[in-house]
Amino acid sequence: MSVEPRINDRIRVPEVRLVGAEGEQIGIVAIAEALRLAQAADLDLVEVAPAARPPVCKLMDYGKFKYESAQKAREARRNQVLTVIKEMKLRPKIDAHDYETKKGHVVRFLKAGDKVKVTIMFRGREQSRPELGYRLLQRLAEDVVDLGIVESAPKQDGRNMIMVLAPHRTVKSRPTASTEPAPAAAE
Repeated sequence: MSVEPRINDRIRVPEVRLVGAEGEQIGIVAIAEALRLAQAADLDLVEVAPAARPPVCKLMDYGKFKYESAQKAREARRNQVLTVIKEMKLRPKIDAHDYETKKGHVVRFLKAGDKVKVTIMFRGREQSRPELGYRLLQRLAEDVVDLGIVESAPKQDGRNMIMVLAPHRTVKSRPTASTEPAPAAAE
């Protein structure tokens, strides 16, 4: 079944509740009368509520209606925020300098407003010491606490331990918040 509403001759019911072009209630009329009114006004008869008894139809320019609804859908897609998850992989026996480098990447991702999935990979005997990975993830979370929060606590997943960090909601809005009080103080 198509998702588009039935229009004009495709409406196969004996009578409909008719709504005029300006939104005024015309009432329950025979389908032939509704089609005649639509043709006289040079508009289409569009079924807007097919489940109602009798179905509700409206007089409108269907082409214009489809165009406007497509524009609204396009605008909604443009305004939606796309969540990006970046991944950072670490090892339990990471060197201090390597840790700082990886932490810098995590900081950069959080400042950009992206979520970060931090993965600790265990190999061989390292799997018998998951507390090392847990401590490393806790240390990373404490180091970036001013930029992000732990969305998903560290958990073991086979040979890996995973934690997800999300940026604070206020990170993106800080520049606008700091510029607003300045004009108020000048007044």
